[in-house]
Amino acid sequence: MAAADLHFGSLQVAEDEVERLATLLDPAERSRAARFAFARDRRRFIVRRARLREVLADATQTAPERLAYTANAYGKPALAAGPRFSASHSNELWAIALSERELGLDIEYHQPNIDWRDLATGLFGASECAALEALAGDDVVRGFFDCWARKEAFVKAIGMGLSYPLDAFAVSVTPDARLLSGAHGWRIARVELADGYSGALVVADDGEPIEIVTRPFLHFRLP
Repeated sequence: MAAADLHFGSLQVAEDEVERLATLLDPAERSRAARFAFARDRRRFIVRRARLREVLADATQTAPERLAYTANAYGKPALAAGPRFSASHSNELWAIALSERELGLDIEYHQPNIDWRDLATGLFGASECAALEALAGDDVVRGFFDCWARKEAFVKAIGMGLSYPLDAFAVSVTPDARLLSGAHGWRIARVELADGYSGALVVADDGEPIEIVTRPFLHFRLP
Protein backbone atom coordinates (compact mmCIF):
# COMPACT_ATOMS: atom_id res chain seq x y z
CA MET A 1 0.00 0.00 0.00
CA ALA A 2 1.39 3.39 -1.00
CA ALA A 3 0.53 5.24 2.21
CA ALA A 4 1.25 8.86 3.14
CA ASP A 5 0.71 10.95 6.25
CA LEU A 6 -0.52 14.40 5.26
CA HIS A 7 -0.04 17.18 7.82
CA PHE A 8 -1.51 20.64 7.20
CA GLY A 9 -2.31 23.88 8.94
CA SER A 10 -2.48 27.65 8.76
CA LEU A 11 0.42 30.02 8.18
CA GLN A 12 -1.43 32.63 10.25
CA VAL A 13 -0.10 32.39 13.79
CA ALA A 14 0.44 34.83 16.65
CA GLU A 15 3.64 36.87 16.75
CA ASP A 16 4.95 35.08 19.83
CA GLU A 17 4.55 31.78 17.99
CA VAL A 18 6.47 33.19 15.01
CA GLU A 19 9.27 34.15 17.38
CA ARG A 20 9.33 30.65 18.88
CA LEU A 21 9.32 28.98 15.48
CA ALA A 22 12.19 31.17 14.28
CA THR A 23 14.42 29.59 16.94
CA LEU A 24 13.96 26.20 15.23
CA LEU A 25 15.48 27.35 11.94
CA ASP A 26 19.10 26.88 10.97
CA PRO A 27 21.36 29.92 10.36
CA ALA A 28 20.80 29.91 6.60
CA GLU A 29 17.02 29.87 7.05
CA ARG A 30 17.13 32.67 9.63
CA SER A 31 19.30 34.73 7.32
CA ARG A 32 16.88 34.20 4.44
CA ALA A 33 13.92 35.11 6.65
CA ALA A 34 15.58 38.38 7.60
CA ARG A 35 15.87 39.39 3.94
CA PHE A 36 12.12 39.47 3.30
CA ALA A 37 10.93 43.03 2.82
CA PHE A 38 7.37 42.41 4.01
CA ALA A 39 6.36 41.05 7.42
CA ARG A 40 3.69 38.77 5.91
CA ASP A 41 6.20 37.04 3.64
CA ARG A 42 8.71 36.69 6.48
CA ARG A 43 6.02 35.16 8.74
CA ARG A 44 4.91 32.69 6.09
CA PHE A 45 8.49 31.60 5.44
CA ILE A 46 9.32 31.10 9.11
CA VAL A 47 6.12 29.20 9.87
CA ARG A 48 6.29 26.82 6.92
CA ARG A 49 9.98 26.02 7.39
CA ALA A 50 9.58 25.52 11.14
CA ARG A 51 6.44 23.39 10.78
CA LEU A 52 8.38 21.13 8.40
CA ARG A 53 11.06 20.75 11.04
CA GLU A 54 8.47 19.99 13.71
CA VAL A 55 6.70 17.35 11.60
CA LEU A 56 9.97 15.68 10.61
CA ALA A 57 11.30 15.89 14.16
CA ASP A 58 8.24 14.03 15.42
CA ALA A 59 8.66 11.37 12.72
CA THR A 60 12.38 10.85 13.38
CA GLN A 61 12.53 11.59 17.12
CA THR A 62 15.12 14.28 16.45
CA ALA A 63 15.21 17.83 17.79
CA PRO A 64 13.78 20.14 15.08
CA GLU A 65 16.77 22.47 15.08
CA ARG A 66 19.17 19.53 14.62
CA LEU A 67 17.66 18.26 11.37
CA ALA A 68 20.01 18.50 8.39
CA TYR A 69 18.73 18.20 4.84
CA THR A 70 20.44 16.84 1.77
CA ALA A 71 19.40 17.84 -1.76
CA ASN A 72 19.60 16.32 -5.23
CA ALA A 73 20.96 18.10 -8.29
CA TYR A 74 17.64 19.91 -8.76
CA GLY A 75 17.34 21.06 -5.15
CA LYS A 76 14.78 18.50 -3.91
CA PRO A 77 15.38 18.20 -0.14
CA ALA A 78 15.60 14.91 1.72
CA LEU A 79 16.66 13.34 5.00
CA ALA A 80 19.47 10.82 4.64
CA ALA A 81 17.71 8.27 6.86
CA GLY A 82 14.17 9.04 5.70
CA PRO A 83 11.26 9.30 5.67
CA ARG A 84 10.60 10.71 2.21
CA PHE A 85 8.74 14.01 2.38
CA SER A 86 7.28 16.73 0.21
CA ALA A 87 6.09 20.15 1.35
CA SER A 88 3.91 22.78 -0.26
CA HIS A 89 2.31 26.08 0.66
CA SER A 90 -0.09 28.51 -0.96
CA ASN A 91 -1.70 31.69 0.37
CA GLU A 92 -2.18 30.92 4.12
CA LEU A 93 -2.08 27.12 3.97
CA TRP A 94 0.88 24.76 4.44
CA ALA A 95 0.97 21.00 3.89
CA ILE A 96 3.58 18.28 4.35
CA ALA A 97 3.35 14.67 3.16
CA LEU A 98 5.51 11.85 4.58
CA SER A 99 5.94 8.39 3.10
CA GLU A 100 8.36 5.49 2.77
CA ARG A 101 8.10 5.98 -1.02
CA GLU A 102 9.14 8.84 -3.27
CA LEU A 103 6.37 11.39 -3.48
CA GLY A 104 5.42 14.89 -4.50
CA LEU A 105 2.79 17.16 -2.98
CA ASP A 106 1.36 20.43 -4.24
CA ILE A 107 -1.45 22.72 -3.12
CA GLU A 108 -2.69 25.78 -5.00
CA TYR A 109 -4.94 28.61 -3.83
CA HIS A 110 -7.62 29.58 -6.35
CA GLN A 111 -6.51 33.10 -7.20
CA PRO A 112 -9.47 35.20 -8.32
CA ASN A 113 -9.50 36.79 -11.77
CA ILE A 114 -6.42 34.87 -12.93
CA ASP A 115 -5.71 34.86 -16.68
CA TRP A 116 -5.77 31.08 -16.81
CA ARG A 117 -5.92 30.82 -20.60
CA ASP A 118 -2.57 32.52 -21.29
CA LEU A 119 -0.89 30.58 -18.49
CA ALA A 120 -2.29 27.26 -19.67
CA THR A 121 -1.25 27.93 -23.27
CA GLY A 122 2.29 28.66 -22.18
CA LEU A 123 2.70 25.75 -19.77
CA PHE A 124 0.24 22.92 -20.40
CA GLY A 125 -0.12 20.45 -23.24
CA ALA A 126 -2.58 20.88 -26.09
CA SER A 127 -4.93 18.18 -24.79
CA GLU A 128 -5.09 19.79 -21.35
CA CYS A 129 -5.78 23.23 -22.83
CA ALA A 130 -8.58 21.77 -24.94
CA ALA A 131 -10.04 20.02 -21.89
CA LEU A 132 -10.02 23.30 -19.95
CA GLU A 133 -11.73 25.14 -22.81
CA ALA A 134 -14.54 22.55 -22.65
CA LEU A 135 -15.31 23.43 -19.02
CA ALA A 136 -17.87 26.06 -18.09
CA GLY A 137 -18.16 28.81 -15.46
CA ASP A 138 -16.32 28.30 -12.18
CA ASP A 139 -15.35 24.79 -13.28
CA VAL A 140 -12.66 26.15 -15.57
CA VAL A 141 -10.87 28.03 -12.77
CA ARG A 142 -11.02 24.96 -10.53
CA GLY A 143 -9.86 22.81 -13.44
CA PHE A 144 -6.89 25.08 -14.11
CA PHE A 145 -5.68 24.93 -10.52
CA ASP A 146 -6.36 21.19 -10.29
CA CYS A 147 -4.23 20.73 -13.39
CA TRP A 148 -1.48 23.00 -12.04
CA ALA A 149 -1.35 21.21 -8.68
CA ARG A 150 -1.20 17.78 -10.35
CA LYS A 151 1.62 18.84 -12.64
CA GLU A 152 3.60 20.43 -9.81
CA ALA A 153 3.12 17.35 -7.64
CA PHE A 154 4.44 15.10 -10.41
CA VAL A 155 7.59 17.09 -11.18
CA LYS A 156 8.29 17.31 -7.43
CA ALA A 157 7.86 13.54 -7.12
CA ILE A 158 10.37 12.78 -9.87
CA GLY A 159 12.76 15.22 -8.20
CA MET A 160 13.23 17.63 -11.10
CA GLY A 161 10.83 20.44 -10.25
CA LEU A 162 10.02 22.96 -12.97
CA SER A 163 13.18 22.04 -14.88
CA TYR A 164 11.05 19.20 -16.28
CA PRO A 165 8.74 20.39 -19.10
CA LEU A 166 5.13 20.54 -17.96
CA ASP A 167 3.90 19.58 -21.42
CA ALA A 168 5.92 16.33 -21.39
CA PHE A 169 3.12 14.55 -19.54
CA ALA A 170 -0.64 14.96 -19.23
CA VAL A 171 -3.04 15.03 -16.28
CA SER A 172 -6.80 15.33 -15.94
CA VAL A 173 -8.50 18.70 -15.39
CA THR A 174 -11.71 17.20 -13.98
CA PRO A 175 -12.24 16.54 -10.25
CA ASP A 176 -11.01 12.94 -10.54
CA ALA A 177 -7.20 13.10 -10.41
CA ARG A 178 -5.52 11.03 -13.13
CA LEU A 179 -2.12 10.78 -14.78
CA LEU A 180 -3.06 10.40 -18.43
CA SER A 181 0.28 9.99 -20.20
CA GLY A 182 4.03 10.32 -19.70
CA ALA A 183 3.95 9.30 -16.03
CA HIS A 184 4.52 5.55 -15.94
CA GLY A 185 5.42 4.21 -12.52
CA TRP A 186 3.49 6.79 -10.52
CA ARG A 187 0.04 7.13 -8.97
CA ILE A 188 -1.87 10.31 -8.16
CA ALA A 189 -4.53 11.21 -5.62
CA ARG A 190 -6.65 14.31 -5.16
CA VAL A 191 -5.95 16.29 -1.99
CA GLU A 192 -8.75 18.35 -0.43
CA LEU A 193 -7.68 20.34 2.62
CA ALA A 194 -9.70 23.58 2.52
CA ASP A 195 -12.27 25.39 0.40
CA GLY A 196 -10.74 27.39 -2.42
CA TYR A 197 -7.64 25.20 -2.75
CA SER A 198 -6.62 22.47 -5.18
CA GLY A 199 -4.19 19.76 -4.18
CA ALA A 200 -2.53 16.62 -5.46
CA LEU A 201 -0.25 13.90 -4.15
CA VAL A 202 1.88 11.78 -6.50
CA VAL A 203 3.47 8.60 -5.10
CA ALA A 204 5.67 5.89 -6.62
CA ASP A 205 3.33 3.14 -7.82
CA ASP A 206 3.32 -0.20 -5.97
CA GLY A 207 0.18 -1.46 -7.69
CA GLU A 208 -2.17 -0.41 -4.90
CA PRO A 209 -4.34 2.71 -4.38
CA ILE A 210 -2.86 5.58 -2.40
CA GLU A 211 -3.96 5.65 1.22
CA ILE A 212 -3.73 9.15 2.73
CA VAL A 213 -4.02 9.78 6.46
CA THR A 214 -4.73 13.48 7.03
CA ARG A 215 -3.41 15.06 10.22
CA PRO A 216 -4.64 18.65 10.71
CA PHE A 217 -2.31 20.70 12.88
CA LEU A 218 -3.64 21.74 16.30
CA HIS A 219 -5.72 24.93 16.09
CA PHE A 220 -5.86 24.69 12.29
CA ARG A 221 -7.70 27.73 10.97
CA LEU A 222 -7.92 29.60 7.70
CA PRO A 223 -9.37 33.09 7.26
